[in-house]
Amino acid sequence: MSSSQAAIGTQPFNIGEAAARSGVNAKMIRHYELLGLLPKIGRTDSGYRQYTQNDVHTLRFIRRARSLGFSMVEIAELLKLWQNKRRASAAVKRIALAHADDLSRRIEEMEAMKRTLERLADCCQGDDRPDCPIIDELAELTGFAGCHPTFKQ
Repeated sequence: MSSSQAAIGTQPFNIGEAAARSGVNAKMIRHYELLGLLPKIGRTDSGYRQYTQNDVHTLRFIRRARSLGFSMVEIAELLKLWQNKRRASAAVKRIALAHADDLSRRIEEMEAMKRTLERLADCCQGDDRPDCPIIDELAELTGFAGCHPTFKQ
């Protein structure tokens, strides 16, 4: 590699440097490679991976998409769109809105779980007795429809 390539930052990095520059740990970088989210990574004659600045940029893209909760399948699709300069932004928007809808559904499910747990906790005496509507519900001993009179005084 010429000194001019090194001077403009095109010198390849090892996995540790790529991890530090991208904010993605080495284990996850290897995982993303196995999933095909990264292009084929160059290797030295001794087999060490060599990452380019473009690879680091792709890793940052993946990290940001993961932080927004996109699945690996969605990220693969977004990467293809990102790399396709002739993409239709409508395709990207479709993925983002579908993910937002999925997040809304999951939030509603979690809120329902939280309400159920709060109601069960309200019915539990929380004392030294073994009777517990929370355990009973988990064991499906009751069809929880409110507090059993023996649980609430």
